Amino acid sequence: MRFRHRDGSLIHLAYCTNVHPAEDLADIVAQFDRYAVPVRERLGVPVLGLGLWLARDAARELAARPERTAWLAAQLRRRGLEVVTLNAFPYAGFHQPRVKKAVYRPDWTDRRRLDYTLDCARVLAGLLPDDVSYGSVSTLPLGWRDPWPAGRQAAALALLDELAEELATLHRELGRTVRVGLEPEPGCVVETTGQAALAWNGLDHRWLGVCLDTCHLAVQFEEPRAALGRLAGAGLPVVKAQLSRALRVDRPDLDTVREALGRYAEPRFLHQTRTRGPDGTVRGTDDLAEALDGALGREEAWRVHFHIPLHADPAPPLHATASTLTGALDALVGGERARVRHLEVETYTWTVLPAGEQPAGPDGLAAGIAAELAWAADALVAAGLEDLNDRGPRGARHHSGPTAARRQERRT
Repeated sequence: MRFRHRDGSLIHLAYCTNVHPAEDLADIVAQFDRYAVPVRERLGVPVLGLGLWLARDAARELAARPERTAWLAAQLRRRGLEVVTLNAFPYAGFHQPRVKKAVYRPDWTDRRRLDYTLDCARVLAGLLPDDVSYGSVSTLPLGWRDPWPAGRQAAALALLDELAEELATLHRELGRTVRVGLEPEPGCVVETTGQAALAWNGLDHRWLGVCLDTCHLAVQFEEPRAALGRLAGAGLPVVKAQLSRALRVDRPDLDTVREALGRYAEPRFLHQTRTRGPDGTVRGTDDLAEALDGALGREEAWRVHFHIPLHADPAPPLHATASTLTGALDALVGGERARVRHLEVETYTWTVLPAGEQPAGPDGLAAGIAAELAWAADALVAAGLEDLNDRGPRGARHHSGPTAARRQERRT
């Protein structure tokens, strides 16, 4: 979906397809018909943006055979779909029964990560619509924090330097600009924007920057405008932003709250949990189950890395971090100049929501994703952007859009 910022910038909104278990080209195209086209039809828009996830083998095949990339681009066009951003954080096997810390492997000390990311960049250059010259790819923030001795840091930065050189070559050869954004995440080598400003200050910012995830900001108790100020001070561009909300737990000391929260402690993905003490120090555990087992104090509120749908609050007594999301949107696109051009709704936790909250089959998932995108589109219009999507009757404004979110923000 496309929007025009007051400064003239074209802003793209997409949903991330890593919610779908597709590891090869046949499954990728099948997901277009099973999910993406129904989402587009529910929204009533002529073109829907996808933040495409390509697993390692699919990316390798497409990069090695440009004619297959051209074929995939044609499959997208004929369905009214477009791709300007790829999610290259998960490498492969993202829908195994247990993922947890495996999603951070291989990390940026491993040349396989460089090769995979370059394959994704080359494929993206071939998938970009004819009227778009800029694409973005998101990746992990170097790796998981433990173990991470000094030698690993140097090795990772050396591979990122190679990445920047190859992206420059890609631009010279094809005339397409592809930038890569490293995504700070709780528990990783780089968890916060402050750490990013220090760790990545020496990177070539023409090609490398930050992917800003609003759920991760909230979990680390980062205020959006201050976070963006830190990045700007270091010269780090926001290559793309992922829109999501984290779980907010106001009273982790109450048994009723802990019982409700336990429904989110599931076995597939990691759900880092953080609390902030009276002195402002942020402490946490690597997974929600550990926090519930007593590894995290109950005196202060918790934030949990569980991506909550934009439009639907969790059942009481739990909440979502609405104020961080709306604050980030205001800071990114609400000013006189846009600070990001690619926005991606993060969707992968739809399939691990608690029983009773998961979507019912493909139609239910398509309806949920469409509702998230409708919320995001309404929020962008409320921020002053021009809606270029000609949303028809089926794309009517969602009843719990940005106005409801701002009511929630005042409560947080």
